This record gives sequence, structure tokens and C-alpha cells, in this order.
Amino acid sequence: MHPAPSIIIFTTLSGLGYGLAVVLGLGLLDPATLATKIAHVLAIAMIGAGLMSSTLHLGNPQRAWRALSQWRSSWLSREGVMSIVTFVPLLWSAWVCVIESRYLALPGLAGSVLSLATVFCTAMIYTSLKSVQAWHTPLTPACYLLFAAAGGLVVASLFAFAGGGNASLLAVLAAVALMAAWIAKTAWRRNMLTLVPISTPETATGLGAIGKVRLFERPHVMENYLTHEMGFKIARKHAAKLWGIAVVLGGAVPVVALLVLAIVGQVSSAIAAMFACVALLSHIIGMLTERWLFFAEARHAVMNYYNG
Repeated sequence: MHPAPSIIIFTTLSGLGYGLAVVLGLGLLDPATLATKIAHVLAIAMIGAGLMSSTLHLGNPQRAWRALSQWRSSWLSREGVMSIVTFVPLLWSAWVCVIESRYLALPGLAGSVLSLATVFCTAMIYTSLKSVQAWHTPLTPACYLLFAAAGGLVVASLFAFAGGGNASLLAVLAAVALMAAWIAKTAWRRNMLTLVPISTPETATGLGAIGKVRLFERPHVMENYLTHEMGFKIARKHAAKLWGIAVVLGGAVPVVALLVLAIVGQVSSAIAAMFACVALLSHIIGMLTERWLFFAEARHAVMNYYNG
């Protein structure tokens, strides 16, 4: 499928923002420090920027509010409702931390739970699509949740090394979460590459009992929405290279950097924060690549009618 930049930015930024909100909600950073106050503001900013970017691919963004009315049946609508509800405890927690330099368990824990619930709703938008077989697996929400937690811990580690809390503990937790996330993602990708298609030209046309179905003529001669959005293909060799980049930059580099910082622990806070910043930037680049592949390698069942 064609990877829309707005969706890639949305899923990456909101995942990092909600992940950081979970860490802050658990009280793992000292609320009295400037670094933690900045972390609260950054979490809300990333979530807000991600949600705003998600409207850029809509034909009529001014009508986006109508999606909220279908929460009984639509995971997209549930995601929108949850994202709005989640802002209440997040803003409450941020106010208490930034203005009063305190941590309150009630809004903090509520914000953590609702943040994870919102990420789960986002993942279920794709998981619920039976027409995209690669996404229709429990591994999809597992990857989304693990990457959100890992990304949030990586960001939190940066602020911890900048003076916001127990840096070594957060660095170790971030490294463990990153390894768990990439193990789950590797299993997801292996599942995608070994899938036996359920939807084929034979099942799509109902002519499988007669024999092998071959395309005589495409439904459309000219390029259209379906062929542009659903028929996007990426060469296997390019996908393999991008996957390697995603694993190295999104997982290996930040894991090594954070573990080294956790083990050494004696370097100055400025140097530690710099290395943590490098780990975060590397992780973001890796996640942008991973998200791009998530869409680019997906095959929609409608391409059965286009020999795709």
C-alpha cells in the first residue's frame, strides 16, 4: 500500500508521546526537576502534533469530527474518542508537575492506562482489516504497544540523564523494552513473509472450482485511486535493506548506547544526555523506516483484480 507521510508521522510521534506519557504517569521521573516538567510538555506536544498530522490525509479535514460518532463499530472512531478523553488526565498531570512540582497518582495512572488504550485502538484500526492479511494478526497491536512503551522509555531516559530521575534504571528498562519490541516485530515480519494468501483471484471471483484464474484485462486502463493507494509495491531487495536500517537504527544503536550509559554511569550529565539524545534520534529514524515498511509491504485484497 502507498505509505502516506501524514500517517507515518502520526503513528511515530503519537507512539512516542503516549509512551512517554505512560512513563510519566507511573511517576518514574522526579516531578520537581526542570527536565521532568519539559518532558510533560513534550509528551502532550508530540501527541497533539501526531493527531494533527493524521488529519492531513483526509479529503475534508474539517469534517474529521464526524468520525467520533461511530465509536460503537469503528476502531478509528474509538481512537479519536480515546485520544480526547486521554488529554484530561494528561493535562491534569502536566499542570500538577509543571506548576506545583508534584506527582499525583490518580491522574498519572489514569493517563498511563488511557494512553495505552489509545495506542491499542490505533493498532486495531489496522488489525481489524481482514482485507490486509499481513496486518490481521494479534502481533500488530503487540508491536504497537511494545514500540510505544520502548519509545517512551527512550525519551524518558534522555530526560533522566538530563537530571530528571534514576537514569540507569530507565536506560535498562528502555533497552529491555526495545529488545522485546523488535523481537515481536521480527516475528510479525516473518509471519508476513510466509503468509499463504487467503484471498486469491480464485476466491475473489468465486471461479476457483473451475481452475486457475488469470487476468484477461484490468478493470481500469488509467491510473486510479485503487492502483495508486493499494497497488504500491516495493522491491524485495529494497525492503530488505530498509528493514536492516530500521533494526540497526531503531533498535541496535539505542540499545547499545543506553546499556553503555547504564553500565558506565560515571560520565557527566551533559555527555550522558548527549549520548541519550543520539539514541533517541537513531530510534526515531528507525521507527520512521519501520512505519514506512509497515504500509509499503502490505498487500490489499483488492489487488486480486489488478494482478497485483
